[in-house]
Amino acid sequence: MGKNILGLLKVQVLRGVNLAVRDFRSSDPYVILKMGKQKLKTRVIKRNTNPEWNDELTLSVEDPNLPVRLQVFDKDTFTFDDPMGDAEFDICMLVEAVKMNLKGLPNGTIITKVTPRRHNCLAEESPVYWSDGTVYQDLVLRLRNVECGELELQLRWVSI
Repeated sequence: MGKNILGLLKVQVLRGVNLAVRDFRSSDPYVILKMGKQKLKTRVIKRNTNPEWNDELTLSVEDPNLPVRLQVFDKDTFTFDDPMGDAEFDICMLVEAVKMNLKGLPNGTIITKVTPRRHNCLAEESPVYWSDGTVYQDLVLRLRNVECGELELQLRWVSI
């Protein structure tokens, strides 16, 4: 752990939607998450282009301006794993919401929304909201460099 950790980013990799087929009829997808020098991965889901991972990966955040990068791969036994697209997202809005130091809001209060733009990977509007004393953000990311596929994630900030 570095000395200037602002907090922990809990990334719930929920599911993939309509991911690319890389094997005979399907794919065995997994996700790699990178931020700075950190690199984490989900488990592999066999033969599924609409996988439900529900895996939680934890990144320690030193620089909130660094984007989080995602890569989806198809697990292959004998050859290199095939790329199935990539995406990235910023956590600036989430961190800004945390800095507001909100308290006592009703669960589900939307603090801000991040709109899909040409330079981000959002497939739809991404709400940053308050629930149970914590700031969350829901993301649907359109994968790049691939013919199809989206990833659904939920971010949760943990102050330390």
